[in-house]
Amino acid sequence: MGSSFAVQLVNALENSWPAVARPNQLPPPGDWWQIWLLLAGRGFGKTRTLAEWVCEQVASGQAGRIALVAATAADARDVLVEGESGILAVAPSWCRPVYEPSKRRLSWPTGGIATTFSAEEPERLRGPQHDAAVCDELGAWSRPETWDMLQFGLRLGRNPRCLVATTPRPTKLIRELLAREGHDVVITRGATYENRANLAPGFLSQIVRKYEGTRLGRQELNAELLEDTPGALWSHGLIEAARVGTVPELIRVVVAIDPAATSGEDADETGIIVVGKGANGDGYVLADCSGRYSPTEWAKRAIAAYRSHQADRIVAEVNNGGEMVEATLRMVDPSVAFTAVRASRGKVTRAEPISALYQQGRMHHVGAFPQLEDQMTNFTSDFNRAASGYSPDRVDALVWAATDLLVEQMRGYAIFELYRRQAEALRKQ
Repeated sequence: MGSSFAVQLVNALENSWPAVARPNQLPPPGDWWQIWLLLAGRGFGKTRTLAEWVCEQVASGQAGRIALVAATAADARDVLVEGESGILAVAPSWCRPVYEPSKRRLSWPTGGIATTFSAEEPERLRGPQHDAAVCDELGAWSRPETWDMLQFGLRLGRNPRCLVATTPRPTKLIRELLAREGHDVVITRGATYENRANLAPGFLSQIVRKYEGTRLGRQELNAELLEDTPGALWSHGLIEAARVGTVPELIRVVVAIDPAATSGEDADETGIIVVGKGANGDGYVLADCSGRYSPTEWAKRAIAAYRSHQADRIVAEVNNGGEMVEATLRMVDPSVAFTAVRASRGKVTRAEPISALYQQGRMHHVGAFPQLEDQMTNFTSDFNRAASGYSPDRVDALVWAATDLLVEQMRGYAIFELYRRQAEALRKQ
């Protein structure tokens, strides 16, 4: 029996997190820091690091009231709690929590309690107090004020601490945390490649082949914090200046779609952006519902956005899909108000008037839209889809929506456009 216990003890120690973790997945030494910022690429092991830190905080008695905050409620549940590297998966058998989904709560036998929160609902953090918190993908939070609400509640115990794990995006909040490095913030960095041994070969070959060497790959794989792209139509500062927290009275709302020509894993995304026009004449980006969908799926997403935002109309580019775009939408909702638009000019030419609206302070973002804003700040006059590794479908949808609401065509536009096309045809002869 003694020998069996010794073997079990050795196995437990050999498989413990301190034994198997890489050095940059373990908490920094010292008690001077309040925030541990882990900037790492996709697949680095950020979720495992978050989950193990929570379990260690509870088991050691260093924390008893923990906030688990993710970009959405589904992310908090599906990734932080129930995910393959989540808390329920990594907690040791002798200190495993009980999960009560209806209460959004994990309860440990030691008395520790962790509660899940969505960054989309900052008001839920008004009131609860914590002595520890973990924040998943801070760069993808749609409501930056959630961070402020969380910090107000980190007031229990002698040394409340917060672990933030995110793919780096040059948001105002992440830049502010970087500026505090060495004071109360300690920063750890890591790349996707460091976790190669634990990633599916197919993931590495597909993702690396598609994104390695691109700006998006530098951010998502190498965890580089990218500065503004020279020549981009939008800058991070311009977008930050356009950000607002509330929606004014709206007189019109449209849902714009830039549908992908194909569907499947390697297909482009379908851009679906909701924009409203205020009574003051300004435009307000309300939602980004874009993603990689089949035709039926993007139609359902667009119709759902149309209904939830009480939109006046759906606007969709039909260069690729033609009448099938409208037909697909009407399969979901036969009565939807629909306008087809055709791209007769290049992407950059269409986008420039919308960029000018931002520069004039006439376009605003209600919250944050990280993926859309990434595309905007990388969209240059010489944008190369092959070199970038993606198509700017979210930007295209934004441009269509803002154009429909805010860009007035000059008098005689039709004849001007006819002459322009004729001149273009002569040039090509």
